[in-house]
Amino acid sequence: MLRLRDIHKTRGEGRQRYSLSIPHLDLAAGQQIAVVGPSGCGKSTLLDLLALVLSPDRSGQFSVELDGGTFDIAALWRADNHDALARLRRKACGYVLQTGGLLEFLDVRGNIELPRRLLELPGDDRVQRLAEHLEIADYLGKRPHQLSVGQRQRVGIARALAHAPRLVLADEPTASLDPANAQRVMQLLVEQARLSRTCTVIATHDEPLARNAGLAVLPIDWQRDADGGVTATLGEWR
Repeated sequence: MLRLRDIHKTRGEGRQRYSLSIPHLDLAAGQQIAVVGPSGCGKSTLLDLLALVLSPDRSGQFSVELDGGTFDIAALWRADNHDALARLRRKACGYVLQTGGLLEFLDVRGNIELPRRLLELPGDDRVQRLAEHLEIADYLGKRPHQLSVGQRQRVGIARALAHAPRLVLADEPTASLDPANAQRVMQLLVEQARLSRTCTVIATHDEPLARNAGLAVLPIDWQRDADGGVTATLGEWR
């Protein structure tokens, strides 16, 4: 579904420079993986590249297959075709933020339904089913501030899956949770993604948690360079 070859992104200069290199990455429909590494190693940068919100500085190949067609993402970035990138992003991607990222002026149902409304999808029972599977059906009429941190994360997962995207990205979705809730939220996210056959990429510093959820692990390795900056490289499966 996604194919990346020789992708590079650099931010800052000198001691403030951070460079990420992705030699190769292939993601298939229904695949679930964890990108593992310490804070600051570039996990969020990788997710932003996959979410089509961050342009690479250099790219050999960056393509996405969707609805029977293949889209050259590298060419769209070179052409500054932000409208096409935004359309692909809205349709193909769901994003789970570390703190849920819910809108306080909407109730739980409204937050979950938001991506479907933006895409003008017809109403069905998907939101209700997701809420039941994620154990938040009793909270659909509540506002985010009335929920626990774990409940807000489950709402964020439901929202990311509501429009049946081909790719779900999750940035440290369990970092703010206690161990028991972290394990439960990770399990629910992976289970729902598998039921939907959604390709899922989860950034986490907790490799044991990722492995317990049955995720394949991709490490990000990094080194301090002579100029004081950092170079990180997406590693091999382990």
